Amino acid sequence: MKKLIFLVRHAQSEFNEKGIFQGRLDSDLTPLGFVQARLCAEALKDKGIELVITSPQRRAYKTAQTISDVLEVPLQVDERIREMSFGDFEGKHFWSLVEEHRETFTNWLRDPVSHPLPTQEDMGEFEKRVSSFLEDLKKLPHQRVCVVAHGGTLHAIVCLTTGLTLNNLWNIHMDNTGISLLEFDGKGFHLRLLNSLCHL
Repeated sequence: MKKLIFLVRHAQSEFNEKGIFQGRLDSDLTPLGFVQARLCAEALKDKGIELVITSPQRRAYKTAQTISDVLEVPLQVDERIREMSFGDFEGKHFWSLVEEHRETFTNWLRDPVSHPLPTQEDMGEFEKRVSSFLEDLKKLPHQRVCVVAHGGTLHAIVCLTTGLTLNNLWNIHMDNTGISLLEFDGKGFHLRLLNSLCHL
């Protein structure tokens, strides 16, 4: 039987609304974020999801908690899918980074492996923890799972399951509560849906 993994990026956070680069920093969901989370949960009601797995960070956890409550399924926290650390750039406004560190920032967006940010999480370590999560995901007894995490982490999951490298991390886009779908057939993963926003 094929395993279906629904990937959900967290709902809008306060830092998202303000255009602040988050990474390991945390902020609560906005009022809109709570609405997005509820609409996302309603859209997942008929998918037969048996388990929700979430990053421990507040913006992801609260999104996942809403989904778990609506679907009436267990919620599990996994440290390995927390957002990657963006080092010294965390807490700064996106446009200030573009203005003050244009070359560094644009090179990183183009290829974060060859052009890492100053003091960011090591890309090899980042890949290792996400790969470890994916290996354990394959072994779960559940056939339908929802994973709630962050843009960087979810992009990494898509890259690693579709044969892309993490050099392409930012060539993928997921909006707040965008729903993507991976299928695992026992041998490999197949991307069936990317960033669906029909529920919004």
